[in-house]
Amino acid sequence: MNEPDDSKGATEPIEDFSHCHVGILRKLDMLNELPALLEPAARAREIAANALEFFREAIFEHHLDEERELFPAVLESAEEGVEREHVLALAKRLTNEHRELEATWKRLEPELKRVAKGQDSHLDVTAIEQLVTRYREHAQFEETELLPLSQTILGRNARHLSALGLSLHMRHAPGKPVTYI
Repeated sequence: MNEPDDSKGATEPIEDFSHCHVGILRKLDMLNELPALLEPAARAREIAANALEFFREAIFEHHLDEERELFPAVLESAEEGVEREHVLALAKRLTNEHRELEATWKRLEPELKRVAKGQDSHLDVTAIEQLVTRYREHAQFEETELLPLSQTILGRNARHLSALGLSLHMRHAPGKPVTYI
């Protein structure tokens, strides 16, 4: 009588161990990727946190400085007619751009907060790229159009430049008096 060949069945438990090792090693290879990913993840959290702080404290304040101090000072010192109309058009355009940039920021802000906390996020990468591009264009326009014109207009009278400087200083002076409206 022939006995069944148990040689194949005898190796199955060993093959199971071998297959387990394949799976374990694959998972360990993934784990080995983790250290390389920690630094970029930490950098993403840092960038998001810095952007949140910077946008609120610097960019929003910069827009307020322009709208409350620079634009009115230049408008007030501009010559009647074409020059004043040109300054008015520039101020309107730049103020509109401020609102558009701020609106884009406000849409991004909740997801950036999640990134800063290391949470899963559905950050709109395209919106970030558009914000950066639009802000670069906005700043370039100010640098080439508004600021040289402002220097020309306010530079006609040193007191006008001094008044703008003092006004800006007072807006940002530590311990400035509280004003009630």
